[in-house]
Amino acid sequence: MKTYHYAVSATARESAPESQLPDLVQGGILRADTLVWTDGMASWLPAGQALPELFRGKAAGSPPPLPGGSSRIRSHEIDFEIHGDDLQMVEIELDPSETVIAEAGAMCFMEDGIEFETKMGDGSAPVSGFMGALKSIGKRVLTGESIFMTHFTNRTGRGKSKVCFAAPYPGKIVPLNLAELGGEILCEKDAFLCAAMGTSVGIAFNKKLGAGFFGGEGFILQRLQGDGLAFVHAGGTIIRRELKGDMLRVDTGCLVAMTTGIEYDIQRAGNMKSMIFGGEGLFLTTLRGHGSVWLQSLPFSRMADRILASAPSAGGSATGEGSVLGGLGRLLDGN
Repeated sequence: MKTYHYAVSATARESAPESQLPDLVQGGILRADTLVWTDGMASWLPAGQALPELFRGKAAGSPPPLPGGSSRIRSHEIDFEIHGDDLQMVEIELDPSETVIAEAGAMCFMEDGIEFETKMGDGSAPVSGFMGALKSIGKRVLTGESIFMTHFTNRTGRGKSKVCFAAPYPGKIVPLNLAELGGEILCEKDAFLCAAMGTSVGIAFNKKLGAGFFGGEGFILQRLQGDGLAFVHAGGTIIRRELKGDMLRVDTGCLVAMTTGIEYDIQRAGNMKSMIFGGEGLFLTTLRGHGSVWLQSLPFSRMADRILASAPSAGGSATGEGSVLGGLGRLLDGN
């Protein structure tokens, strides 16, 4: 049986036995314009030309390209299940040759047949030469993430396999179907956890000086683009609010993600007395427009501040351990 190689970007390719090609076509991974090659072919050819029998009667159902004429590949169609409540993990089920991308270090476990490879970038679009690669690395550095991403692929060739990714701190994992959200989401720079292959993980700059300094999200946000599933993580409980031209005022740092129709800015938190003594800080984040926003109840920075404030080794006070036995225990163990 022949093994076919097919391009997933200008610099990456996958392979599958001939018997699996119909499943790849059915799952939208192999399209008529996907370049393929197998032993005996002089050069790479579009799958519709090399394997016309796989695409007879399917042209009418081919999806249109993403807006803007993007050269990104279509996202792989993955299945998932989220486990847990406040310390969650997401279990991704991959068909043969399907791939999920994730931040370095996010993997919890993977079944036999899953292979992983560390690459520069998300593999969603061709990288044009040295300058293109340098630009991609620069974007990752600006977000504070590793310059590498890990690609997990089902190489079994015979059935489904699973890989699981864990949240890095207490909170919720939120699945986002980018195809239903206009193909693009903006989120805080450390929110991204994992996504289907074909999802572009880039950056967006906050153009407003005040919002960049005082909005709680900084000047750089993560931009997720594509037509598949992406997963973000944030602290505490997460809620989704729909805005229909109205305005929502949010505590700085509580914004997780928003669709592109939302305008993000700041305003003063009331009068001078309220700003100084109200406990809500000097500014509030304002969100207005048409679209969806996701809000978190416990930003990681706030949780870290509370932990440090209560750590005796960092100069804090051990609140909650006020008994005599608590103090005696610390004397005995040297703390």
